[in-house]
Amino acid sequence: MSETMMNKRNVAIIAHVDHGKTSLVNELIKETNGLTNKTVEERALDSNELEKERGITILAKATSIYYKETTINIVDTPGHADFGGEVERIMGMVDGVVIVIDAFEGPMPQTRFVLEKALAYQLPLLTVVNKVDRKGANPNQAVDQLLDLLIELGVDEEQLDFPVVYTSALNGTSSYLPEATSQEKSMKPVLDLILEEMPSPVVQTGDFQFQIALVSYDNYLGQVAIGRVFRGSIKSGETVSLLQLDGKVRQFRISKLFVFKNLERVPVIEAFAGDIVAISGCDEMTVGETITKLGTTDCLPVIDVQEPTMQMLFSINDSPFAGQDGSMLTMRKIEERLLRELKQDVSLKMYSTDSPNKWLLYGRGELHFSILIEKMRREGFEFQVSSASVLEKEIDGKKYEPFEKVIARAKEEFSGAVIESLSQRGGLLQEMEVKEGKAYLTFSIPTRGMIGYLTEFLTLTKGTGIFYQQFDSYQLAKNQKYLTRKTGSLLSKYTGVVTTYGLENIEDRGTLFVNAGDKVYEGMIIGEHHQSSDLEVNITRKRHLNNMHSATKEATYVLKSTKQMTLEESMSFIKENECAEVTPLEIRLRKYSL
Repeated sequence: MSETMMNKRNVAIIAHVDHGKTSLVNELIKETNGLTNKTVEERALDSNELEKERGITILAKATSIYYKETTINIVDTPGHADFGGEVERIMGMVDGVVIVIDAFEGPMPQTRFVLEKALAYQLPLLTVVNKVDRKGANPNQAVDQLLDLLIELGVDEEQLDFPVVYTSALNGTSSYLPEATSQEKSMKPVLDLILEEMPSPVVQTGDFQFQIALVSYDNYLGQVAIGRVFRGSIKSGETVSLLQLDGKVRQFRISKLFVFKNLERVPVIEAFAGDIVAISGCDEMTVGETITKLGTTDCLPVIDVQEPTMQMLFSINDSPFAGQDGSMLTMRKIEERLLRELKQDVSLKMYSTDSPNKWLLYGRGELHFSILIEKMRREGFEFQVSSASVLEKEIDGKKYEPFEKVIARAKEEFSGAVIESLSQRGGLLQEMEVKEGKAYLTFSIPTRGMIGYLTEFLTLTKGTGIFYQQFDSYQLAKNQKYLTRKTGSLLSKYTGVVTTYGLENIEDRGTLFVNAGDKVYEGMIIGEHHQSSDLEVNITRKRHLNNMHSATKEATYVLKSTKQMTLEESMSFIKENECAEVTPLEIRLRKYSL
């Protein structure tokens, strides 16, 4: 038996990265008086420190607004393909999807991915065409491209008749008409369409049943599980059963029960079917597990997520400078931290190796790994990581490798160089479009061809280009070596302190990563060699002082500027026999086989 809850809506907001999804949620909260003046100008749901710095959504988050006597539960999801697991896990929580597309760019690779997931759950769509005020925007064309994509995905005619609303989330305006001049300073058209077009939750009657879709950590409450109550009701303080993924049943008492209201978690005594809630009381909860009434073992289907396509080796730091910066550097602490991450990130897998000090991690891409690495180093961890490599499959005795769909966006003048560079990496140009002086290049390319491409791409486009990539399919592996990094490494020959004299003698050999006064050790990578081979150099040598060489001459010599490598650049730079030494204070590269 089932019933419909007319005064609730559960929707997910999905989009390609940078199409304005989080800004739209901000305006919806603001429209319903959920934001204070202090937070009006912020992307409120991007509360994570890394999200604020990078301007992207990394973790899916839930919020709730109240409009026309109806509670609208909204789940904001990441737009980057590397965090697709965050999208996959929340589709079962909601009853409809609001898809946001850019009026200028139209549907992009991640749009296809999130659409496929929504359609797999047979969820109705509401389309928001955002940035209608952007120069060169073509809202009608964007809608037509979305229709073409839906047809390509094989939807039925009924699903092609989706409602559309046009917005400029940055300005807080919306309209049912595509013209930018028709926009009104209100988000009510969006909210009204959600109430009219998105279905109310249909819930089954029976004993309590809840599935964990997200896991967060609170310093006071410990682990907090977020998900939807599919059946029955639950009270704070009640003892329940946790049906774990390994088949074991664990009992625990719900210490706190929360619902979402705007940007806050609000404690409640009881929650009912159709509610999206947060539960604390157990530190062994994992995404995909079911919580039920005590004594029942009625388990919901496990959340199915796309398989990882890349791998990276993590290990303890055993460099000569190990232990100087970090406080968390033992095998036990690193392993505990990685296991904790596995509980909240269903896209991440971890496997043991022949050494207890090394762990093999499977993930979605270089950004997926870099976010984890950055989080750990900010928590005080010190460790080493290898270069990323792809995961191959064997099907019917044949090797298959992952391929990506890549859209590179760059000024038209740089398009030739980008096409050449991606072709050398095994890329096949499928489509090229020029809009407003910018070239949009669509490639099909092996995933291994994209490893380490970021630095080269930014160099080719003088830092102005952007590329998006999305896993496409596994295809027959080609016995072909693709061109990756063309240059070798400059290696320190000795342990010591970098001198200006030492740098002066080798700065013409390549691009330097260190400055005078930095400490280096033997085998440490201190720069990029202009040639394809590696070169050992002495950058700790001192000038011999005599009548011909004064002590002040060194201070007057002006060196070329050095390159300060970011985490992503370091991960892109290292080759198979190199690794990155990650500490809370810096990232050092070294010649060493993990």
